[in-house]
Amino acid sequence: MAKKEFTDAIALLKADHRTVEELFEKFEKAKDDSAKQKLCHQICVELKIHTMLEEEIFYPALRGKIDDDLLDEAYVEHDGAKVLINDLESSAPDADFYDAKVSVLSEEIEHHVKEEEMPSEGMFAQARAADVDLVAMRDQMLARKEELMVQEEQGGLPMAKPTAVNLVTA
Repeated sequence: MAKKEFTDAIALLKADHRTVEELFEKFEKAKDDSAKQKLCHQICVELKIHTMLEEEIFYPALRGKIDDDLLDEAYVEHDGAKVLINDLESSAPDADFYDAKVSVLSEEIEHHVKEEEMPSEGMFAQARAADVDLVAMRDQMLARKEELMVQEEQGGLPMAKPTAVNLVTA
């Protein structure tokens, strides 16, 4: 993950999007439970790291500089994904609704990516027009991503924590 691989923070985030899209495609084609579980874990790890980068670095830097409604919606969309990620991480391919949950997660992510990458009014387009240093942000995000990947390798990432949605448990 060399800095020059990604021109700026948006290029890094878009590369993450493509990686996850490929993993979802592989999951759809997977036939055996072992392959499905491995792919699902990869998807969940990628998404947890990506959402942490956006929520810790990217979104806060954009607050007040782009449409705040877009940011608020992105946090809520992340939380919906986090609920499914945590459920999938604590489950197995033979569990009820496993494939359906992965499918819904894929659809949620596809929607979220479309909104971020939409030309002119999307979050990334607004970020490019805002007064933020996307290159410095890339460097910060790459450093954080490296930390998170090491954490995953050394024992795993913690459960994803929703920030905007209050989970009611009865």
